Amino acid sequence: MNRKIILKSRPEKEPLNENFQIIEEELTAVQPGQVQLKSIYLSLDPYMRGRMNAGRSYAKPVELGTVMEGEAVSEVIESNSDTFKKGDVVIGRTGWQTMPLVSEKIIEKVHNPDLPLSLALGTLGMPGRTAYIGMMNIGNPKKGETLVVSAASGAVGSVVGQIGKIYGCNVVGVAGSEVKANYVKDELGFDHCLNYNEDNFEKKLGEICKKGVDIYWENVGGKTFNSVYPHFGDFARIPVCGVISMYNNQNQQLEEDRLPMLFRNVLTWRLRIQGFIVSEFPEQKLEAMQHLEKWYLEGKLKYKEDVVEGLDNMVEAFQGLLRGDNFGKLLIKVN
Repeated sequence: MNRKIILKSRPEKEPLNENFQIIEEELTAVQPGQVQLKSIYLSLDPYMRGRMNAGRSYAKPVELGTVMEGEAVSEVIESNSDTFKKGDVVIGRTGWQTMPLVSEKIIEKVHNPDLPLSLALGTLGMPGRTAYIGMMNIGNPKKGETLVVSAASGAVGSVVGQIGKIYGCNVVGVAGSEVKANYVKDELGFDHCLNYNEDNFEKKLGEICKKGVDIYWENVGGKTFNSVYPHFGDFARIPVCGVISMYNNQNQQLEEDRLPMLFRNVLTWRLRIQGFIVSEFPEQKLEAMQHLEKWYLEGKLKYKEDVVEGLDNMVEAFQGLLRGDNFGKLLIKVN
């Protein structure tokens, strides 16, 4: 049997259990060009919240009644393909399901199956490539510059900060708890990491960044952006990777409209604020993987994973992801 989670209805704010449904279906014959997979790890990522909405975005929304989109590492258990054989370990956007039957065109072999397989969904996968491509194309780190990273203990932010250290930056992380902040500083090697829930967060940030912020990696928006914004230096670069604090409150309005002042400072401070999607840079995928694997094997990229067992716990884990409950890259282990 294949067990899968479909999108039953569109969430208005925070996704609720009632927005999803678990369906069981019998396996069917593998047709030419198809492979039968057994999922091992399913990835949970903030971008999935946007796929639940019907509005315009950079990718099509998930249709109601269809399986939720997501990347997975899987084993081929039966193949009717010339490209894949039984026993191959593959990765692809095969969705929230345990034993999907898919086209050979939507999967590829894991780049280095000798390394921990979960890394293909984290540090050595899409989140790691996101960090690399955003830093190389927009951040453009230089020795001695100050880099501030929001959601610093997460799958993307943790890699961003470590890349910053590789390039000689002074790296300041921002996280949601003392435990996360201590991990980012003590284990990942950031120069500083602050807890944005502390009463004196803004004051501490200002003291650490008194010479200005050259690169601000945006993962969350909201309070963190508002606190970093006054410290942008001339020609600061702001790669916009996500705004997770706003995903469940699309219609939320700030009391003060800061957009006119922001635009004025974009001009006067010559800021570069650029959103990007990692899938738009396929020509850099191999380059990114080569650098990330090299740094990992050299001990320059450390990682932390938050692994939840079972498809039945997937919705609850995703809800926690949007609240920041997870600590490290969030994965669902299903086989």
